[in-house]
Amino acid sequence: MHTLRLIKTFLKINIQMSLAYRADTIINILLNLMWLGWELLSLSIIFSNTKTLGGWGPGELIALLGVFRLINTLMAALLWPATEKFNASVRDGSLDYTLLQPANSLFLVSFARITVWRAWDLALAVILVVIGINLPTSSVGLGNVTSSGSILSFCVLILSGALIIYSLWVVLIALTFWFTKFDNNVTILQAMLNAGQYPSTIYPVWLRIIVTFIVPIAVATTVPLQALRGELQTGQVFVFLGVSAASFLVASQVWKYGVRRYSGASS
Repeated sequence: MHTLRLIKTFLKINIQMSLAYRADTIINILLNLMWLGWELLSLSIIFSNTKTLGGWGPGELIALLGVFRLINTLMAALLWPATEKFNASVRDGSLDYTLLQPANSLFLVSFARITVWRAWDLALAVILVVIGINLPTSSVGLGNVTSSGSILSFCVLILSGALIIYSLWVVLIALTFWFTKFDNNVTILQAMLNAGQYPSTIYPVWLRIIVTFIVPIAVATTVPLQALRGELQTGQVFVFLGVSAASFLVASQVWKYGVRRYSGASS
């Protein structure tokens, strides 16, 4: 209940902040629509020269774009805004105020700043997924998705993928405890996340292993749609869930070690 009250308070504060800059919110929405148009145009150019990309048709690539934007929007709404503030707080010692609060420090750092207008992007991402899997060019149309288990696996793996990206983010910002001026952490993660914009099947085997198990970006994007396509066995789903759980466990430990290393403003 305490956590829910905190989330409610954060949302209230951030909604008020967004309403204070309405014009900025509208401009950001228009810019995101422009980027979406560019991404769809890029796919159109690709499929004007080929019928499939790594065994995936145009409809499935649109659905994958929706999943990619869904994960990316969650990060942009919840995590990116907190990064700059966190980096500065480690350098000037103001992180002391967060660590002294009667709540989990990682939770406070992660969710104190929420870009509320990004809810529009979440809705748009879901629409892309629905449209993509129902296009005639997709092998995952409603007529083929007869198993509720595949839909459940898809939803669970989306959440699992988001947890993996969150874990990577935690590790990268925690490195600021060791390398005080480390302002490129979000840039690094965004660059890695871009690898998930296309199906992992287009990459050579060695790179596919990296983006699936070492830096598991594909688990956040390609894998959920593979579950929806019926390409994953139940055991494989649990393996990928295990990857996300292990990622979060490692990230939590890195965060704890980093907090212990933090010297504070009084040092």
